[in-house]
Amino acid sequence: MKTEKILAASGTNLLTRRSFAKPILVQKYGGSSVATADLIKNVARRVVARHREGKAVVVVVSAMGKTTDSLIKLSKEITQHPQRREMDMLLHAGEIISTALVAMAIAELGIPSVSFTGQQAGMRTDSSHTEARILGVDGVRILEELGSGKIVVIAGFQGITADLQITTLGRGGSDTSAVAIAVGIGADECEILTDVDGVYTADPRIVEKPLKMSWCSYDEMLELAILGAKVLHSRSVEIARRFDVPVLVATSYRDAPGTVICSPEKARKEFRVMEEVSVRGIAHQKNVAKISLVDVPDQPGVAAKVFSTIGKQDINIHLIVQAEHRGGKNDISFLVGGDKLPLVRQILGDLVQLVSGARAVVDENVATVSLVGEGVQREPGIAARMFTTLANAGINIDLISTSNLMLTCVIPEDRAEDGVRALHQEFFEKSSTGD
Repeated sequence: MKTEKILAASGTNLLTRRSFAKPILVQKYGGSSVATADLIKNVARRVVARHREGKAVVVVVSAMGKTTDSLIKLSKEITQHPQRREMDMLLHAGEIISTALVAMAIAELGIPSVSFTGQQAGMRTDSSHTEARILGVDGVRILEELGSGKIVVIAGFQGITADLQITTLGRGGSDTSAVAIAVGIGADECEILTDVDGVYTADPRIVEKPLKMSWCSYDEMLELAILGAKVLHSRSVEIARRFDVPVLVATSYRDAPGTVICSPEKARKEFRVMEEVSVRGIAHQKNVAKISLVDVPDQPGVAAKVFSTIGKQDINIHLIVQAEHRGGKNDISFLVGGDKLPLVRQILGDLVQLVSGARAVVDENVATVSLVGEGVQREPGIAARMFTTLANAGINIDLISTSNLMLTCVIPEDRAEDGVRALHQEFFEKSSTGD
């Protein structure tokens, strides 16, 4: 996985931050939280309340509701092959609209406010249009406005290159923006506020009675995000982990305890955690496809050829399994996101020829279900319980992948939700394994 290379605050930033008396709070509000005028007014009330508590508040916002989806749909009415630079120009407008409206709503409540684009906020990125990586955050201007008593509202999801090209950060970009800004200005707190009131042991839309976590480690949350949990984007968690910035995930609709993403050391201190749980949560992904290269020669360098070729297309691999066969032949299977499948199809013929394989097989009717937790590999019997639970539910396992934090099974797509429910009952409803 590529990582953001966020630069430490400049000397000017550090000097400004050290002279800043108030604690700085960065809050991010998602698209569902600013979808209507009434919801924007609700956000403004919440932000002003924190300001009146004595916080210096920075607000990062997403585009209103389904604005980004609408803009993408509109672009497809013009062309099926839009230039990525022009898509950035189009899509970054959604967040700017939200930013201005939230700033107006805050001002209506009697508190001075100023809205910034990503560029004005000092969000510097590389030149990878539609999927830019953050290079640094120059937070001097943000700190100056906070010092004058204003609430600063920033458009998430966007930045600027060294040659002044507008970029967007890809899916989950506003989460990533918020954590990066918190790092860049030396914030004391970072909150991700959305339509759910924390991180649960499984998707609440699938499991009837999931358990809300009071806390989750950076590593566990990163695995959950990568494996399909949609509460936080993996890039935001990665940045938080690198710079040890605790992140609160909570709802924007009411005052309710959320979930703190932090280090185990902080959890032991803040939450008096005595012992880690075996399984922290269950994640699943449906929008994936399995690619199998069949009868590939068992020779050094074959896998390198396959995945270096795929990597050049900027395609992330979700899972890799190599199965040994007789006669010096192997099958190499891997998963890709469904949105990347058209790119993979374009190079499949070349891949088979490159490694002298027999053929390629594509299966779009698959999904993954994963257990995530510090005890997945530490405690004996977890794998057996998972496999037995899926078998008892009549769910066939196609592929299996493990790490020190996760155990993932590839199963039929139409049984994914059944698998999540069965595993949740086994690991969280039958015992006190949860948080």
